[in-house]
Amino acid sequence: MAVAAQMSYWGFHQQRRVDYMRYAYLQLGSDADAEEAVDLAFDRIMDHWLRMLQMESLEGYAWTILKRRIIDMHRKRRRRPELMETAAFEAALADHVDYPYDTLTDAITLYAAASAPSERQRDAILLHYGMGFTAAEAAEVMGNQESNRQQHASPLVATSMTGPSTQVRGALDP
Repeated sequence: MAVAAQMSYWGFHQQRRVDYMRYAYLQLGSDADAEEAVDLAFDRIMDHWLRMLQMESLEGYAWTILKRRIIDMHRKRRRRPELMETAAFEAALADHVDYPYDTLTDAITLYAAASAPSERQRDAILLHYGMGFTAAEAAEVMGNQESNRQQHASPLVATSMTGPSTQVRGALDP
């Protein structure tokens, strides 16, 4: 690989690694599993980097690679996807908060909203509302085109959110 291509790969790696780790952890629930999935994804990205540089949506292709490594990790560990309520409960317990009931309610509402739409929309919800990305940042990480950003990020939650937390509902309004 030429020096310029290597530099661009390592720049991409530096730019996306933390985001990919956070997303993989949300999906896998384990630091070790998340790190393995992300390492495997970046190995695969490196193997295809020269070809990826010619692609219209390098970010989208890299996101697809990450998603496949996460699926592979689920299979490797012979795990079934968790029920959304279970994942929400574990996420709520992960951080010490003053009002755990509100945190649990918010997490259940978020995970319930994320379970209804398409896979790309679920990713956008988790990135935007679960990880604090702006809609534009979530779309960029996923490799979505500008015209697709609103489609994935804003209207889906307004109709999905019916839980008791006004704090989450308010945050999710378009």
